[in-house]
Amino acid sequence: MTPSILPKLLQNGLRTTKSRYWSGYQSPDLNPIETLWAELKTCVQARRPTNLTQLHQLCQEECAKIHPTYCGKLLEGYPKHLAQVKQFKGNATKY
Repeated sequence: MTPSILPKLLQNGLRTTKSRYWSGYQSPDLNPIETLWAELKTCVQARRPTNLTQLHQLCQEECAKIHPTYCGKLLEGYPKHLAQVKQFKGNATKY
């Protein structure tokens, strides 16, 4: 491959990549696990662990308390969140 062809291929590849892929997994609006992690973090921090062993124990206890219906509700809200993200063209939403 000649050096003059490579930049054109890279440029064309980047152009098509931008139009095909979107990193929605980085958007908290479209990633329910981020909401779940935030809830877990809040619950664990409220109990104020003092060392790593206690932190590990509290994380396990708080994880065990998470009810499956809570996870289901996070997923149920996904279509509404997706619609808002599309409406705001990927910019910040109220969620």
